[in-house]
Amino acid sequence: MSAVNQLSYADAAVRAVAHEMETDPRVVVLGEDVGRGGIFGQYKGLQPRFGTNRIIDTPISEAAIMGAGVGMALAGLKPVVEMRVVDFALCGMDELVNQAAKNRFMFGGQGRVPLVARMPGGIWDASAAQHSQSLEAWFAHLPGVVVVCPSTPQDNFSLLRAAIACEDPVVYIEHKALWGTTGPVDESLAVPLGCAARLRTGDALTMVSWSRQVQVCAAACETLAAEGIAVDLIDLRTLWPWDREAVLDSCGRTGRLLVVHEAVQAAGFGAEVAATAAEATGCRIARLGAPRIPVGYAPVLEAQSRVTAEAIAEAARRLAG
Repeated sequence: MSAVNQLSYADAAVRAVAHEMETDPRVVVLGEDVGRGGIFGQYKGLQPRFGTNRIIDTPISEAAIMGAGVGMALAGLKPVVEMRVVDFALCGMDELVNQAAKNRFMFGGQGRVPLVARMPGGIWDASAAQHSQSLEAWFAHLPGVVVVCPSTPQDNFSLLRAAIACEDPVVYIEHKALWGTTGPVDESLAVPLGCAARLRTGDALTMVSWSRQVQVCAAACETLAAEGIAVDLIDLRTLWPWDREAVLDSCGRTGRLLVVHEAVQAAGFGAEVAATAAEATGCRIARLGAPRIPVGYAPVLEAQSRVTAEAIAEAARRLAG
């Protein structure tokens, strides 16, 4: 039997990267502060272990970091490109959008870009509008990339390994507020990209979410269960490709779908899930996301951008009623 350890979200990521570096000499890491372990400890201890030629500290230039990563991938390496936070990754968008995402298509498969761009996203407590964005829908809209949003230490271990093994560019969005959370991690457990997780089973409605918002949804589901409302809770885990089969099967059974995400509701990825479910099953639909406002610095303003368990429970009651 494999050992199951209690690990933090950050330590699970460290182990995932270390495992892939040990088994594949092509895997390298590059970015700002990776040598000292990264700002969230997601590379802790890796540079002393693998050396400065594989854990590579870079200048403060996201465009240069992403561009170097694309070049490394085209030359045969498998770079893990650290962007620190998704907000900073915007400085490297041209290299990702116009080079990494399109190379395989434009050159008829002669070039591949097996790159993992780690871009921690979501609301970062008291960090204000330029450090608290949820931009996963931008990347899900981009042909040529895979988009992953792990919500647990187990998924951060297993999905990061799957992302590094992938032969296409992967936008890997860990949540800024999850690094210190802990949970069981079975290092023998493989989780394929594009496979959702069903966390609760119920017939009243289907609830779909991802990343940190899954935990908020789970709290709302506990409240609803005490009221006799049993929810089918699904964590997408991967936004592209997303697990249509799991979602549509659930919606076809419950006849109701509530999609919840931390990102701004307008044009969020929840709209894609909702429209697909409506077209395929005709189920009743509701969406719940943040208002279209910048995330404030003051706690009272920041709270306006959060989708709370109370709001989720109320939306579920209305939908199930």
